Amino acid sequence: MATVASQYTPRARLTYLGLSAIVRRHLSSSQLRSSSDSHIRSDFANQPWTGVYEPGGPTEGPLGGASDIGAPRITPTILKQHLDQFVVGQERAKKTLATAVYNHYQRIQELQRRDEEEEEQLASEERRRMHHRHPVEGEKELKRFIEVPSLTKDFTEDEYPGQQQTTIHLPPNHSSQQRTIEQNKSASPPPLQDSSPLNIEKSNVLLLGPSGVGKTLMAKTLARVLEVPFSMSDCTPFTQAGYIGEDADVCVQRLLAAANYDVTRAERGIIVLDEIDKIATAKVSQGKDVGGQGVQESLLKIIEGTTLQIQAKQERNANSDRSRGYPTNSPLAGGSINQQSQGGGQKGDTYNVRTDNILFLCAGAFNGLHKMVLDRVSKGSIGFGAAVRASPGSDTSNHHETILEGEDELFEKHLPYYTPSASTSTKSSQLASKQKRKYNTLDLVEPQDLQKYGLIPELVGRIPITCALSSLGVSDLVKVLTEPRNSLLKQYQQLFALSSIEVRFTTAALHAIAATASKMSTGARGLRTVMERLLAEAMFETPGSGIKYVLVNEDVANKKAGAAYFGRGQQNAFRNMIASEEEVWEERKRAEEGNESEFEARARNNTRDGHAVSFQEYRTKATAAGFV
Repeated sequence: MATVASQYTPRARLTYLGLSAIVRRHLSSSQLRSSSDSHIRSDFANQPWTGVYEPGGPTEGPLGGASDIGAPRITPTILKQHLDQFVVGQERAKKTLATAVYNHYQRIQELQRRDEEEEEQLASEERRRMHHRHPVEGEKELKRFIEVPSLTKDFTEDEYPGQQQTTIHLPPNHSSQQRTIEQNKSASPPPLQDSSPLNIEKSNVLLLGPSGVGKTLMAKTLARVLEVPFSMSDCTPFTQAGYIGEDADVCVQRLLAAANYDVTRAERGIIVLDEIDKIATAKVSQGKDVGGQGVQESLLKIIEGTTLQIQAKQERNANSDRSRGYPTNSPLAGGSINQQSQGGGQKGDTYNVRTDNILFLCAGAFNGLHKMVLDRVSKGSIGFGAAVRASPGSDTSNHHETILEGEDELFEKHLPYYTPSASTSTKSSQLASKQKRKYNTLDLVEPQDLQKYGLIPELVGRIPITCALSSLGVSDLVKVLTEPRNSLLKQYQQLFALSSIEVRFTTAALHAIAATASKMSTGARGLRTVMERLLAEAMFETPGSGIKYVLVNEDVANKKAGAAYFGRGQQNAFRNMIASEEEVWEERKRAEEGNESEFEARARNNTRDGHAVSFQEYRTKATAAGFV
């Protein structure tokens, strides 16, 4: 190049040298500097941009330390508000369960985010390796590090094809220096470092309370709104492996079936173990307790976290069996809709399911546990313990036996969570003389009480959250009838509306129905039993008849009369009867609450349905009103 440039003038020679330098610089790739970060940057210093942008790299600049999660779409407050639409009462239970499920939902989101980041990081490393691969070394990378002697036997790793092999000259004392470095390394080994990410452990929940108070309904509602796999298993038929009954891993098998045999979704679902108090250690004198401690030990491994091999079982097609024996035009025939099974698992397939990230919600009534709690908290007191132990069951009201009234000192001392006392608010202190504060004895449950009841300590220790649910009173049952989105009252009104019939219940009838259901000791489930008994004749007689209106008042609810029927042209009579029934109910409530004025009381006592029946009564009312 210098020989060619010498043939021209000095100025032309300088121009030629400058152009050749520019061409050589553009045709050659600049050297990329190694960085300890997970992404590569370009310094833009007198060279073209040669950096590689990685979407998964960390954010630099002022927003480098900002959170990339953003505002949560679901919060415990939102979940609790959603539960309020379906479950009546149980405020603390709804808050506790909403928080536990929300934390589980956050753990799922974090695990998914980590999996996505790991996949993106692997893809980024693969792209970077392909970008900087050696022409000869790349042959092995393309073969996924499989040696191909026919391709690489004639070339060394650092040589280009067609070039002479480079001879590496080491200094004379290189071997001694290398030996010294190795001795220093062996003398002081580096400390062990764990680079695994922070793992958020799950917090399982134990729900205590009588039957029919909303334990299962709350879990189903939250699982439905979060769109996570959900399954519920009854612990009563669980036995040890090898005995007649169901194995403990059936709950995981049902969760896998609910997830359509998607192992990834099933490993992040929710399992409800209902009636867990039924597997408490039995006090048997003869034989082996195959349904107690052995089942608890099996559940212990599943709740703690293990890998189970679940074999898919092909379920029977209920639709095809249902349509057999009926003509094709019968409404009982299933037809050809959904004749094929929608399940993703085939008989004989085996799935490995990890239970580390499955949330377990355990529920049980634990009958008699409140007595153990009261014996513990009242031990060591003189004269006080006997009164407390006699309180449950001694009340003849409709309250559950775990409810205590007026024991402020006892519960303020032993209650495991904060609650505002009755003396903190003026309104509460004013009402203290009229109505005593109610407490649930199961709120005082400690792990030692559960162990005394029959649960093994290892199982109790893996369920850190304990929440008690209270029984439903008459006012709560009235709310269950009317307030939820899918309330029982709306269901029966819609059922009659399908036959073009309007059914109405008076307020007095609703309270009578709730009072009858509370005596059954089945919680909210007793409401359907009472409703079916009251509406049995109406549901049989009214469809297809000329009856368009059905009224259920207090006499009907108390089984003193049958339901009132009204035809097509009797709508006004139907409305007037409802209005009169409601007016009587309002007057009764005002009299019970003591809000009735003296004039209203005298007028009600001297009249019949609010009207004077004689001149003397009329004169008495007029005198009381000040007209005479």
